[in-house]
Amino acid sequence: QGDLVESGGGLVQAGGSLRLSCVASGRTVGNYAMGWFRRAPGKEREFVAAISTSGYTTYVADSMKGRFTISRDTVKDTVYLDMNKLKPEDTGSYHCAASGIGQLTTIYERYKYWGQGTQVTVTS
Repeated sequence: QGDLVESGGGLVQAGGSLRLSCVASGRTVGNYAMGWFRRAPGKEREFVAAISTSGYTTYVADSMKGRFTISRDTVKDTVYLDMNKLKPEDTGSYHCAASGIGQLTTIYERYKYWGQGTQVTVTS
């Protein structure tokens, strides 16, 4: 890990919003389909959202649809995860990843580069 750098996490009350950002260190995010995963203490790693290289295709996990949005800015070479209506169960470490298969995927093992993560804590 360490090829990607996430930011934007923090402490927020339930119902609040956060915007996470992901940039690359030593590579171009724009060359990859990108995804976000999260991991909560005591839980398995969970897919959150993914976006194609072009940005035209996105996919958000069912439990987060309508609350989370993934997007990318080609000029800033940044991928974003906008999180609204946050719930305490959204608490965890959020990691961005670059796909190693040339297209978006929900499968963790198909991502090639990872960030160290940014912590999101949602209080009730």
